Amino acid sequence: MYAIRQRIIDLGGDSSSSFWVSVRRERNKEQSCSSGVSTSVVRRACDLGAVKTEKQKMLAGELYDPLDPALCIDRQKARDLCQALNATREEQKEERTKILAELFRRETDVWIQPPFFCDYGWNVSLGSKVFFNFNCVVLDVMPVQIGSNVLFGPSVQIYTATHPLSARERRTWLEAAKPVEIGSDVWIGGGAIICPGVKIGDRTVIGAGSVVTKDIPADVVAVGNPCRVLRSLQEGAADAVREPTKNEGPPVGKPHGR
Repeated sequence: MYAIRQRIIDLGGDSSSSFWVSVRRERNKEQSCSSGVSTSVVRRACDLGAVKTEKQKMLAGELYDPLDPALCIDRQKARDLCQALNATREEQKEERTKILAELFRRETDVWIQPPFFCDYGWNVSLGSKVFFNFNCVVLDVMPVQIGSNVLFGPSVQIYTATHPLSARERRTWLEAAKPVEIGSDVWIGGGAIICPGVKIGDRTVIGAGSVVTKDIPADVVAVGNPCRVLRSLQEGAADAVREPTKNEGPPVGKPHGR
């Protein structure tokens, strides 16, 4: 959502841009009136470290303003780097390596099949030998930690960004986020969605099209919407598909999607 708003603002001069500028102006006015302190004083306090910056709030999982200028600059840089990556050809491997090192702010052997999209890049931590297939999205508002030897099928989406459930709070246009952790040797099938705050254990397989809303333990196959454990992958564990409970319906098929 905030990416769309930022793009509208970047266009400049239209009624939508004026709308978002007015939203921020009114919010600052309300905050100043409620606290009795001008926004310029608040900004000065942030500079001195007496008040958290919006980036500090974001990384702490608190409500924050995504239209903060510093965050907008970081997102714009990530957008530009993703666009540069997505414009490369297969033979431009060295160029891709350079772009990815700048995007993630560290050397990496990650293999990404463009197109690829993320919010910041520096909030993604990658182990060795990670593979993203075509059209993956990582909304790394909070840290996204990914282990080694992890495979992501096409169009996998990892979300850390979230919004208040209260409509009244959402009208403030403040947002929040929860971190995501994915262990090593994990395979996530194509089209799966990993929701904010989720942890996925080592060696686990997530079926294609699954929506992962809760933590998934290590060494299991998990599928569905919402994603549920189908069977264990531990040695000696029964290989049969788990019988569904009364409210779950028929068993779900095997995971697929590379």
